[in-house]
Amino acid sequence: MQLEIKNIKTSPVMLLRRAGYTFQRNEGQEMSFVRALARAGYPRFHMYVSVVGTDMKINIHLDQKKETYGAGTRHHGEYEDDGALKSEVERLRGILG
Repeated sequence: MQLEIKNIKTSPVMLLRRAGYTFQRNEGQEMSFVRALARAGYPRFHMYVSVVGTDMKINIHLDQKKETYGAGTRHHGEYEDDGALKSEVERLRGILG
């Protein structure tokens, strides 16, 4: 799911920290952030953020559990605009503007 925040006045790291997210790493032109919903780290909201001019673009999904590797690799992510992900995007809009 995608979200765009126009005319940000501070760094994405500071904005998203206020929303409960932890910076994970840079991946090329994008930054990765997570917000765990359980002590074990999963499920968690995971987002990739890019900044274009003064606008912040967020691509967010819900990781239900850690990815598995090998034959038939699976990511276990939810990308649909409903349920917990929809609620989280509404919460972010309220916090970030």
